[in-house]
Amino acid sequence: MQISTEKNNLFGEQAVFAQRVRAILATRHNRVPKATVITFGCQQNVSDSEKLKGMLCSMGYEITEDEHSADFIIFNTCAVREHAQDRVYGNIGKVKQLKKDNPLLIAAVCGCMAQQEIVAEKIKKSYPYIDIVFGTQVFHRLPEFIYKRLKGSGRIFERDLPNGDIVEQIPIKRDGTFKGWLPIMYGCNNFCTYCIVPYVRGRERSRDPEEILAEARQMVKDGYKEITLLGQNVNSYGKGCDHGINFSKLLRKICEIEGDFRIRFMTSHPKDCTIELLDTIKDCEKISRHLHLPFQSGSSRILKLMNRYYDREGYLKLIKEARARIPDVSFTSDIIVGFPGETYEDFKETLSLVEEVKFSSLFTFIYSPRNNTPAAAMPDPVTRKEKGKWFDELLRLQEKIAAENIKEYVGKEYKVICDDYGSEEGYLSGHTSSSAVVEFKGDSSLIGNFVNVRVTSCQGGSLKGIIIE
Repeated sequence: MQISTEKNNLFGEQAVFAQRVRAILATRHNRVPKATVITFGCQQNVSDSEKLKGMLCSMGYEITEDEHSADFIIFNTCAVREHAQDRVYGNIGKVKQLKKDNPLLIAAVCGCMAQQEIVAEKIKKSYPYIDIVFGTQVFHRLPEFIYKRLKGSGRIFERDLPNGDIVEQIPIKRDGTFKGWLPIMYGCNNFCTYCIVPYVRGRERSRDPEEILAEARQMVKDGYKEITLLGQNVNSYGKGCDHGINFSKLLRKICEIEGDFRIRFMTSHPKDCTIELLDTIKDCEKISRHLHLPFQSGSSRILKLMNRYYDREGYLKLIKEARARIPDVSFTSDIIVGFPGETYEDFKETLSLVEEVKFSSLFTFIYSPRNNTPAAAMPDPVTRKEKGKWFDELLRLQEKIAAENIKEYVGKEYKVICDDYGSEEGYLSGHTSSSAVVEFKGDSSLIGNFVNVRVTSCQGGSLKGIIIE
C-alpha cells in the first residue's frame, strides 16, 4: 500500500488539526493507535475511503482490518439502495459492544447515508455510541472532527453542503499497488427520478485538469498499470468550466503521459456519450475497449418516467456508432427491474434490447425506492414477487448471452494485465482491454504487469490461455 498526496489547495487548516491529533494520541496510547475504515457502495466511496485512510495515517493512526483492535472506526456509507442501508445499520450496531471492550474507541459514520437528515436523526436517537456523523462534502474535515472529539466535544453532526469547492492536497493511502482510482469530478446534475445521488453528493463539480494530470503522472510514476477515472457522470466532465477541457480532451491529455498503462472510466451516461468520445477511444490505445453504459430500461416510456434524457432508439444508435468505430468494444450496463409503473410489456422491451446488444455482463437491480425522490411517490402496483420473476428471467437471458460472447475470445491474442492468482494452482488471472477475464499458467512475479496471452479454450464459461512472447 502506498500513500501519495494531491496538490495543496484548501487542506492546510486540516493538516494543522492532523498534527494536533497526532500529538494527543501520542499521550493517550502507549502504542501506535489503530483505525479501520469500513466501506459500502460504489467505487467513488472506495476512492473516498482511500483519502480517509490517508488522513488517518497523517494523524498517527495505523490502518487495520480488525475492528476489534481499532481505536477509531469509521463507516463510509452508501444510500443508493435499501439493502446497502440495512447492512450499515447492522454493522454500526456492533459498535456498542466494541466500545465496552475499548472505552477509548471513537466511532464515526460518513458518506451518502450520513448526508440525509432522516438518517442523521436516526443515528442521533438510536445509536448514542456513534461519536461523529458527517456528509459527503465535508469528509476532508475528519482531522478537525477527531480533534474536537478528543478535546471533549459532544457528539458531532455535520452534513451541510458547502459552496462546492473541491479540496485538493488530501493525503491518500491507496489500497492497490498497480490498479488505482482517480476521481475527476463529483456530484450529479441529472436528477433521474429514482436516484438519490444529486441530493447526497451535490451538484456536478469538475476537478481542475492540471490537478488530475499531476495525480495521473504520479500514479504512473508509482507503477500503476491501470487507472480508472471516476465520476457520477464522467462524460459531462468540464461542463460549466472556463478551462475548455471536456472529457474527450482530458482523456487524450492523460494518454500523452509516458508509460505503459491502461485507462478505464465510469460511470458513463448515454446522453453525454458523444461521437468525439468514441473517436477518442478509437484513436488512443491506452484507453480500454470497454464502455459501461447504463441504459436502465429498454422501454422509451419508462426511460421518460426515469428522466433519462434518451430513448430506446437513441441508445441503440449509440451502440451502433460505438461498434462501427471500435469493433472490439465490449459493453456492460445497469438495469432496474420493476420501476414504478413498469408493465411486463415494458420489461419485454428490456429483454429484447439485451438480446440485441449482447452485453458482456450486467449489473441488475430490483427497483428500491429512495426517500424524497420523485419515483418514490409514483404508483407501483406490481408486487415484489412478480418483479422477482422478471429479474430471474433477465438473469437467465444474460447468462446465455455471456456464455455465447465468451467463445468469441478463443484463438485470439490479447494484452492482459495480470491481476491475481487463478482458480487452479499454478495459474494466474488477468483481464483484457475489453474486460474479459482469462486464466493462464505463470509465476506470481507477473502479478501487476502486462503479459501477452493467447486464449486457447473456454471451459465452463471461463477462458484459459497461454502466455506468448
